[in-house]
Amino acid sequence: MAFDRLCQHNGIRHLLTAPYSPTTTGKIERLHKTMRKELFDGRRFASIEHARAQLDAWVVHYNHEREHQGIGDVAPIRRFELLERSSAEVLDPDAGEQQPTPTAPTVARRVDRAGRISILKHRYHVGRHLAGQAVRVESADGLLHVTRDGVLVATHARRHLAEDDDRMDRRTKAARPARPTTGDEVLRKVDPSGSVSFAGTTYRAGNRYIGHVVGVRVVGDTVQITQHGVLLRTHRARHDKLKELGALNNPGGRPRRSTQDVA
Repeated sequence: MAFDRLCQHNGIRHLLTAPYSPTTTGKIERLHKTMRKELFDGRRFASIEHARAQLDAWVVHYNHEREHQGIGDVAPIRRFELLERSSAEVLDPDAGEQQPTPTAPTVARRVDRAGRISILKHRYHVGRHLAGQAVRVESADGLLHVTRDGVLVATHARRHLAEDDDRMDRRTKAARPARPTTGDEVLRKVDPSGSVSFAGTTYRAGNRYIGHVVGVRVVGDTVQITQHGVLLRTHRARHDKLKELGALNNPGGRPRRSTQDVA
């Protein structure tokens, strides 16, 4: 078939779905539904040529003008604006146009392997085809607009509060690790649940530190978990203050019971 020859010539592998399985062709089934609703339903064509002309015009409208909600209310042609095109023109790198300063809060992000970005602990899908590439994220009117080289590639409903927009770029502002406040420190070993025991109360350190020795210090009404001078976690103190002095006087934790003690 001509289509298969065209695919082969362009290095495209033509995959076929199983017969009578419309659930595996959701996108084409949705296209058929849209085509029937916007072009065929309630209409009659004078001839096959007339029908073809109307279909061709509808396809142009569908690809170049009709807004698609699934890609951020833009026409599909916008997706091809990222396609690299070779140019015979000699470009002067010093004569580039100055980019306008964005008026809405905008931050830069790099797409991870799963095709996602993270904004204030919330993950948003951008597309696996952009994995490893840098994108810009703009917050405006309750939406996050993700662009690549000035082309809109995704739009999501903003999940954080509007007043937190100025904190979107906080990742780039954290340079040195936070250090614990001065205070008496004792050592504890993280148990299999990712916690340590201090003054008869457990405090979370994290599963990644299971089996590691961490520091525990009391600062004001908080308990700080540290490792090699780096602050890991801070908790509100929940232990009995009457037991605190005894815990601080036992820097290595409760001693292991020997076989003789058990006997």
